[in-house]
Amino acid sequence: MTGTVPSTGYLLAGLGVMFLVTVALRAAPFLALTRLRDSQVVRYLGRTMPAGVMVVLVVYTLRDTTTALASWLPAAAALAVTLGVHLVFRRAAISIVLGTATFMALQAWLG
Repeated sequence: MTGTVPSTGYLLAGLGVMFLVTVALRAAPFLALTRLRDSQVVRYLGRTMPAGVMVVLVVYTLRDTTTALASWLPAAAALAVTLGVHLVFRRAAISIVLGTATFMALQAWLG
């Protein structure tokens, strides 16, 4: 190894700067949100983004399906299970887990 090894103080100063930057970056969204909490734009995005994100995820998931039974049946069944379970229980985690399990089981069975 060539060159000199940085001093302990230099390394601690570098770690301190990294720590402060990390904490600031993690705190920044919360600080910004407190100032924007009463904003009409933030309320609008809070109402519309969850549905929009779900539409994008559904389209992304179904984009590669073909007319073959082994392609569209697992996707359609998993989508139906996810939607049905969510309408009954209103729990996103349960809906996602059961929909994913349905998709994977049908993929294994038909594939």
